[in-house]
Amino acid sequence: MMAVVSSASGLLAMLSEEHPALKLHALHKLNSLVNLFWPEISTSVPAIESLYEDEEFEQRQLAALVVSKVFYYLGELNDSLSYALAAGPMFDISEDSDYAHTLIGKALDESASHKLKSWKKMEEGASIDPRLEAIVERMLEKCILDGKYQQAMGMAIECRRLDKLEEAITWSDNVHGALSYCINLSHSFVYHWEYRCEVLRLLIKIYQGLSSPDYVSICQCLMFLNEPEAVATILEGLLRSGNKDDALLAFQIAFDLVENEQQAFLLCVSNSLLRPKLQVTSLIGNGCVNIACENGSTDAAGISTAAQHIQMTNCSHAPDGALDPVEVAYSENLEKIKGIFSGEMAIKLTLHFLYSHNRSDISILRTIKQSVETRNSVCYSATVCANALMHAGTTVDAFLRENLEWLSKATNWVKFSATAGLGVIHKGHLKQGRSLMAPYLPQTGAAGRGSPYSEGGALYALGLIHANHGEGIKQFLRESLQNTGSEVIQHGACLALGLAALGTAAEDICEEVKNVLYTDSAVAGEAAGISLGLLMAGTGSDKASEMLAYAHDTQHEKIIRGLSLGIALTVYGKEEEADTLIEQLTRDRDPILRYGGMYALALAYRGTANNKAIHHLLHFAISDASDDVRRTAVLVLGFVLYSEPEKTPRIVSLLSKSYNPHVRYGAALAIGISCAGTGLNDAVSLLEPLTSDVVDFVRQGALIAMAMVLVQTNESCNHGVGTFRRQLEMIILDKHENTMSKMGAILASGILDAGGRNVTIRLLSKTRHDRITAVIGLAVFSQYWYWYPLLYFISLSFSTTAFIGLNYDLKVPRFEFLSNAKPSLFEYPQPNTPLTPISTVELSTAVLSTSAKVKSRVKKQEKQKATAEKAAAEDVFASSSSGKGTKAGEKDTESMQPSNTPEKKAEPEPSFQILTNPARVVPSQENYIRFLVGSRYVPVKLEPSGFVLLKDLQPAEAEVLALTDAPSSSRGACRTAGVQLSSGSSAMAIDGEPQPPQAFEFSA
Repeated sequence: MMAVVSSASGLLAMLSEEHPALKLHALHKLNSLVNLFWPEISTSVPAIESLYEDEEFEQRQLAALVVSKVFYYLGELNDSLSYALAAGPMFDISEDSDYAHTLIGKALDESASHKLKSWKKMEEGASIDPRLEAIVERMLEKCILDGKYQQAMGMAIECRRLDKLEEAITWSDNVHGALSYCINLSHSFVYHWEYRCEVLRLLIKIYQGLSSPDYVSICQCLMFLNEPEAVATILEGLLRSGNKDDALLAFQIAFDLVENEQQAFLLCVSNSLLRPKLQVTSLIGNGCVNIACENGSTDAAGISTAAQHIQMTNCSHAPDGALDPVEVAYSENLEKIKGIFSGEMAIKLTLHFLYSHNRSDISILRTIKQSVETRNSVCYSATVCANALMHAGTTVDAFLRENLEWLSKATNWVKFSATAGLGVIHKGHLKQGRSLMAPYLPQTGAAGRGSPYSEGGALYALGLIHANHGEGIKQFLRESLQNTGSEVIQHGACLALGLAALGTAAEDICEEVKNVLYTDSAVAGEAAGISLGLLMAGTGSDKASEMLAYAHDTQHEKIIRGLSLGIALTVYGKEEEADTLIEQLTRDRDPILRYGGMYALALAYRGTANNKAIHHLLHFAISDASDDVRRTAVLVLGFVLYSEPEKTPRIVSLLSKSYNPHVRYGAALAIGISCAGTGLNDAVSLLEPLTSDVVDFVRQGALIAMAMVLVQTNESCNHGVGTFRRQLEMIILDKHENTMSKMGAILASGILDAGGRNVTIRLLSKTRHDRITAVIGLAVFSQYWYWYPLLYFISLSFSTTAFIGLNYDLKVPRFEFLSNAKPSLFEYPQPNTPLTPISTVELSTAVLSTSAKVKSRVKKQEKQKATAEKAAAEDVFASSSSGKGTKAGEKDTESMQPSNTPEKKAEPEPSFQILTNPARVVPSQENYIRFLVGSRYVPVKLEPSGFVLLKDLQPAEAEVLALTDAPSSSRGACRTAGVQLSSGSSAMAIDGEPQPPQAFEFSA
């Protein structure tokens, strides 16, 4: 029987013996018992340390290991790690114990910290303990040999060992999966821009070395690295291969890049694509094209460059050998892909989808209109805005048509907003946008013709229509800005130019906007400051310093506020590169500039969940002297955390219960921004009590935020949706409700059903890149606290919830696919059943006791009379049922008997749904989308939503196309220029439609 050791005193006494073998024996025993007797052993640590320091002692490393373990149990992790490093190979990294796991984690953290410091000082390997590197090296090799590749990749990225990262990826069983995992790691956990770029360049190198490179992922990485020429080279190769599948892949890459909304990058890619030897002058249809030779002359085969129609397949009228079919195909495909990069193709298809699938409930707007007094300009303007959001991009303006007289009562800035709302309704109508707004736009030589408010609003509407796609309208907007001296028109023109040229940093436009800024007009200057930020969004331009200097010089708060937001927009996505400017803003004595500093900090670190940024924002949220700064510091947490929305409710939970209403409002909007479109239960639970807050503007913010969270969510997915809709309606109908709360409820109604119930708010693309236009749109939208016309910027964040499959000709073929979930989970909300206002409910009349007695007596007499009549009828029936009428009588008797047939039971709901391309697919439905086995069409890239290119497995068969009944120039919904909002107008200007007949008298 083995003796049980009850004390380490005997072993500790052996450490003082002269013979080395006894000391060695004691150390081995102590090493195995240190977890039991570490309090007792800790008294003899100096003796064990002396053995480690004795260079003649053969087992110095074992002594260091024992000391390390003692310090670990004492909680001294730094000393424990130091002695563990001294133990060398004696420190077993494969040991399955808390001691080993803790010290390995500590070693990795120390290595990562040292690497970061040396990287910042640009001193490779400076001050890094080689023993620490040895432990990291051993750990990485062990993970790779054990097949734990994801752990190895995570450690390699954290410790900046790109050589080991490459080794872990290439040794992995699934290289493509490992590369995708690393891309996600780089965006989620690598907080330094330059190092993230190094990681992505390594991943691109590995991708390109594969036998079948993933060009979609490569191009996404190149977009992040801002290398448009490299993207153009890849697309060039795919288009010139002569293979239809490669062309489809190129089209898919183009659509994915367009979704990220980097306008300047897309223009560079499009311009970098090589011009073909044969230029396609036009696409005629059915595969026919107009071809012109590169030099503009007639080629050797005698083909005129002006008007030869060359059939792409089976061309019977083209001379043999006249044209290279590969070059002709490239010419045609190049025109297609440039159409994609311009955004026209995606916008056109989106317009068609939103128009054909519009499910907006106009009865909601009617209820709002009936409950809002025209003299209440806040709620009146909110109603017009709600209509614009509810029909965003649908081109449907039925509500405006029905209420011309009501709309004509708009005055001043309400008129400006009402006109601008048409831009949201017709958003993306690039070709006809200017003609739609023509009745309101400033006319050359027509001074005093119209209201400056409607003209300024019309220019703003043009900016919203052409947001991020303004090549065709920028010149007109510049001329409008140059030819006016009205600050209202300048206000609209500046906002429009910023929207149309978003992120392009066009020098000529910047100069013209700066000229407006330097006039020091408060109204025009505020818009100019925001416009400069929009123009230089994400560029990190040096002009931010000029803007900051002017903000210190001017005396107008509106201009300072516009400039502070504009400065924040210039550092969008710059992360640590923006730290110097952020420091200047956040330390400024002017609270308006500190307020801008909050936006600068949040937008620089947008979607990174960076701990440093979160810490700084929380610090200002609880310590700044200005309520505006505190509110904004909490609000912009939503921009930092939108990539990890589930974290936001936990972070702002305590802030949502703050005594300060500004902080509570900021917490509500932070939830709305970061959790937009998710339907997250934690977010809903946190917002619910805020929708009944005692402070009106807190209720307003909570209602708007709740709508942002629940957009595209029905009651089957979240039971709170129905309750929330009823709550909105009750607030709107309550005549005693505060104006701020009512405004929030009206706007929430518009957001909840935005885009005809076919859009959501999405800040990340399918490839997990931030949608710059969407993020900036929400940032400017949040300024509605100071300026209501900026509400329309929320439309920039709308993303269509659709699956749109496209063939090689970029047409939409009709085919079916599967949604593997109950249809009720993702169906459209049920039509609204309006509540009756409390004031119109008929009250019950008081009933006296004597009246009740009289009614009871009359009722008893009527019952007795009815019994007698029934008995008489039975006698008659009995006498008539004899003889020939027996069978008929029996039949009649049976028909008079109560039916005992059981009611038909409701059929169980199917567990799946067949969808037809194009189809509405909401974000929560994407995981359930499946493609049917044996389908004619197969996607180039497995995507559950968005624009998906399809391979046709049966090209010889005729295709059935969808989206053929699209809004066109002949349709009133698209041609409507809107209502004339001047007080004397009562008709709608409709281009191209017949006028009503003249008045006449009818005589019989």
